[in-house]
Amino acid sequence: MLHEVKFRSFNQRDDVYGWIYVPACQPKGIVQLVHGFGEHSRRYFHMIVRFMEAGFIVAADDHVGHGKTALENDTWGNWGSAGPDTMMEDEYTLKKVVQKKYPNIPYFMYGHSMGSIITRQFIAKYGNELAGAIICGTVGPDAVPCAQGIELLRPLVEAGKGAESDPAMLGNLLGGLFSRIEEVKIGNEWICHDPYVQLDHAQDPFDAFTKPTCNEALLQFIQMVQEVNTPEWASKVPQNLPLYNVAGDEDPCGSFGDGVELVSNWLVETGHNVDTVLYEGYRHEIHNYADLKDEMVDGMIEFLNKALA
Repeated sequence: MLHEVKFRSFNQRDDVYGWIYVPACQPKGIVQLVHGFGEHSRRYFHMIVRFMEAGFIVAADDHVGHGKTALENDTWGNWGSAGPDTMMEDEYTLKKVVQKKYPNIPYFMYGHSMGSIITRQFIAKYGNELAGAIICGTVGPDAVPCAQGIELLRPLVEAGKGAESDPAMLGNLLGGLFSRIEEVKIGNEWICHDPYVQLDHAQDPFDAFTKPTCNEALLQFIQMVQEVNTPEWASKVPQNLPLYNVAGDEDPCGSFGDGVELVSNWLVETGHNVDTVLYEGYRHEIHNYADLKDEMVDGMIEFLNKALA
């Protein structure tokens, strides 16, 4: 069964579009899937099906400025002016929508890339409402030059240029992701070694923005990265919340494993129980490698079942 849902965004401007995928069995849990920057939730369809086959309802939306939400609201690359908690609060609204239809079922959250940042924001505020959380493609503190980005973007936003965009700005901020890429042809080679995954990502009409991300959205993104990349963030996460931190050790977003381990260390040092898995030889989108995606999802399902037990 599939439900399409719609709700008002925290930005009070957009209607967010989401979907609830329901298996034809007694569900044992709900997994809310949080997608990354510049993409959309249906890029995870393989994972959604696998979760359903394992007995889980899956809920997902397209963030403001992304996917169908951007298309319907005509707001590509623009997230509104409500601040860096907008997407996190939208995920909380989706959770309430899902639980109204399917109450009293253990609830989990999975977030990849920027979705891992949103999930980390979420568990610091609403973690006591979850049965567990998975952060994937974890963004460490060195992935984005936050101080430089804020110095560039805040004056533009304060000068009333928040809705404007510079095609070069995102490249300037995320250029470090290509530090170990020998040859750049498309501009997204850091996500995966597989050229077919790169091409699929680049040609997806719901994935690539029709225009560059606006200045205010980029500023909010940097503020989101800053918000979760401190030891103080870890201290806000409920200590009894089961956590799974998974990435590839060639993922530049996780500083090639170092940033992923740093995030886990913050959690361990604040008394949390976190399982950390680094897949050797893989870049950012570990869920899209043909030779890894099933093993990767198996590990997450094992974590979910363990948390339920």
